[in-house]
Amino acid sequence: MASGTNSLDVTTFGFAPGQLVQEFGWDEDTDNELRAALEELSGSELLDEDYDSVVDGVIVWYRDGDEDLTDFLVDVQTLLREGGLIWVLTPKAGRAGHVSQGDIVEAAATAGLHATTTFPACPQWSGTKLAARGRSRLQ
Repeated sequence: MASGTNSLDVTTFGFAPGQLVQEFGWDEDTDNELRAALEELSGSELLDEDYDSVVDGVIVWYRDGDEDLTDFLVDVQTLLREGGLIWVLTPKAGRAGHVSQGDIVEAAATAGLHATTTFPACPQWSGTKLAARGRSRLQ
């Protein structure tokens, strides 16, 4: 678990202190406790959508009806350092904006990625880790 006052265990996300993590899709429904825990883990604020340099990781808050996920994943890879992590966070099943795991897997495959891990990231959101095709499952 990250140290400090956050109760979420964000070590599963695979980010490390000093890494730059960019956030897309922030809105009033995003989980502020999860955001704060990720910031605490990395040691800096999440970078907003306007940041235009290379980053170590990306968090995408994605809801049904948002822009095309495949196109977005292709674009976001241009900002990512080699070996960087992409996490797609979606509302859990039964919640407004839920996106099926099949839709995420399909979009990722079309964008040259594959889903490696999915877990309940926080009370309202599930997280799916995406990696470049050909990488070991252990990464």
